[in-house]
Amino acid sequence: MLTGKQKRFLRSKAHHLDPIFQVGKGGVNENMVKQIADALEARELLKVSVLQNCDEDKTVVAEELAAGTGAEIAQIIGNTIVLYKESVENKRITLP
Repeated sequence: MLTGKQKRFLRSKAHHLDPIFQVGKGGVNENMVKQIADALEARELLKVSVLQNCDEDKTVVAEELAAGTGAEIAQIIGNTIVLYKESVENKRITLP
């Protein structure tokens, strides 16, 4: 689990990032979870945008993605989810 201080740190790092994935009408599927897991391995921190036409609640989407990828939810703001997972190969972010 991330501490409040770590979440604040990750939020500041994620602020300038653009969402690279979008969850739409189909909701969360296996293929999306795999792609997000691969992207997390490469980047450690990323944003996922939940579109208006998504049937599921953004909190549910965030929990499904976090569970599927083994990531932590750093933030849910508006319709954007910030996910963090420590990379095995490409470690760039050092948490406080």
